[in-house]
Amino acid sequence: MKSTLDQIEDIKKDGYSIDFSTVFNYAVENYKKIALYSGLIILVFSVVAGAVVMGLAVTFYGLQSISENFLENFKIQNLSYVEQIATAASIAAVTALFAPLGAGFLKMADCADKDETFNVSTIFTYYKAPYFLQLFSVAFIIGIVTNGISYFTETLGFGYLGTVVSLFVNFFTFFTIPLIIFGNLKAIDAIKSSLVLVSKNPVTIFCLFLIGYIGSLVGLVGCCVGVIFTVVFNTCVTYATYFSIFNEEEKQDSIDSIGRTDLE
Repeated sequence: MKSTLDQIEDIKKDGYSIDFSTVFNYAVENYKKIALYSGLIILVFSVVAGAVVMGLAVTFYGLQSISENFLENFKIQNLSYVEQIATAASIAAVTALFAPLGAGFLKMADCADKDETFNVSTIFTYYKAPYFLQLFSVAFIIGIVTNGISYFTETLGFGYLGTVVSLFVNFFTFFTIPLIIFGNLKAIDAIKSSLVLVSKNPVTIFCLFLIGYIGSLVGLVGCCVGVIFTVVFNTCVTYATYFSIFNEEEKQDSIDSIGRTDLE
């Protein structure tokens, strides 16, 4: 079987085909298997994380300081350029620390797809070598870029433009995490390969990217707490899209191998 990078080279030359409805149905079936369990995990971790953040804020700044005026001090307009850079880097680093957690939900989707057992420890699968460094690096790079763009456009008074550009950065790096954990690629190779995959079929991938985010936010309708149980839908769409592409590539490799054998 060809390596992921070899398959990417084939895709550069020949492209690939992917069907929106097939991937969507694949994602929905996978989502049904992990929705409740992953939602309960997210709920527990959200409560714990919220308590920790509030506890630290009160400890360092005092209860009276946690107010609208306190948050006003951290608006981009009130920060110097050095503070903006430091803030962007800090946010990117904190976000990157949680990248293996997001990858863990992809692993949970993989286990569900293969009818393998999964539990709470599954989401911590990638907090170890060699995955952690690569996942942290790719999330940090993307975070620096998106935060930098957002800060820059906001200082110019075009905050919405920064949001749109950041959205497209996330779109073109759609496959980076699965390429690292399932394709065993390094961070930079994962970013480059994601660009190739997206650019070869941008319309269909964008539709899947969009439906993933919309599906994740469905839980906001009626009861905001419901988003805890729908947010993982985006993970299932990412998983289904990735494997719809690479399973097809593996099938094509098998057909090519049979053809070469027959010729011999």
